[in-house]
Amino acid sequence: QVELVESGGGLVQAGGSLRLSCAASGRTASNYAMGWFRQAPGKERECVAGISWSGVSTYYVDSVKGRFTISRDNAKNTVSLQMSSLKPEDTAVYYCAADSEWRVLGTRPEDYDYWGQGTQVTVSS
Repeated sequence: QVELVESGGGLVQAGGSLRLSCAASGRTASNYAMGWFRQAPGKERECVAGISWSGVSTYYVDSVKGRFTISRDNAKNTVSLQMSSLKPEDTAVYYCAADSEWRVLGTRPEDYDYWGQGTQVTVSS
């Protein structure tokens, strides 16, 4: 089993920055692909970013390209999402997730096996 715990959410003014972190523990967690998802009230959970176990391959949804950066530190078993130039439409609960199966980076919630509890990000105008 893999346990994921997110941190770093909060309230920020539009144009500001936040860095989300996810600490992973459990069996060979560093070998899993990792993703960040977000869900706003009344909307479907969407994949924001993903990163392969090696960190070489990344994915970003078009709406965050150039503003968000996903990274991982396998020595610390952490994955981060650096968010800059934040917009009110970025407001959501952000979740980190782990994919135990080797594949091209998944973008669907069903591609991921383990989930954190979520952290709220609120961007004011």
